[in-house]
Amino acid sequence: MTILTTSHAFPYIKTRINIIHKEEIISTPIEVAIEDMQKKTQELAFATHQDPADAKMLQMVLQGSVGTTVNQGPLEVAQVFLSEIPSDPKLYRHHNKLRLCFKDFTKRCEDALRKNKSLIGPDQKEYQRELERNYHRLKEALQPLINRKIPQLYKPVLQVNSHRDSFSRMSLRKLDI
Repeated sequence: MTILTTSHAFPYIKTRINIIHKEEIISTPIEVAIEDMQKKTQELAFATHQDPADAKMLQMVLQGSVGTTVNQGPLEVAQVFLSEIPSDPKLYRHHNKLRLCFKDFTKRCEDALRKNKSLIGPDQKEYQRELERNYHRLKEALQPLINRKIPQLYKPVLQVNSHRDSFSRMSLRKLDI
């Protein structure tokens, strides 16, 4: 990604504006996937909580999230990045963050479906059922991927040797994410 800083804000009187700073940020593929999933989740949240409600906008965003033709998008991202625990410990944090993004995404899809159901008329009942079927298929396929945790992140931080410290061990286990 390239970020350009200009000498004046857009729009400006002149058609050409001097660039005063250029910054390039190189993202890893999993970081790009995280950003994409966060963007999709934000779109769902916006469409769901829009006031006044816009059923067409909500359906368009829902279709792009759970629709059969696009369903492969989020699912494919999850299968590529979450099907296996990364071998590089530096990627654990990204893996976990993407996993949490998908949990949030499925929750937002569910909220959007509920909102859509309250907005539609009798002529769109079948369309709603199809969206719900697609959502349940997507959620089922995602479930094993987003529930897989990295065991290395759940190892005890301290080695406890005596019985009197068993309370400390229980406390450490409760801190697991």
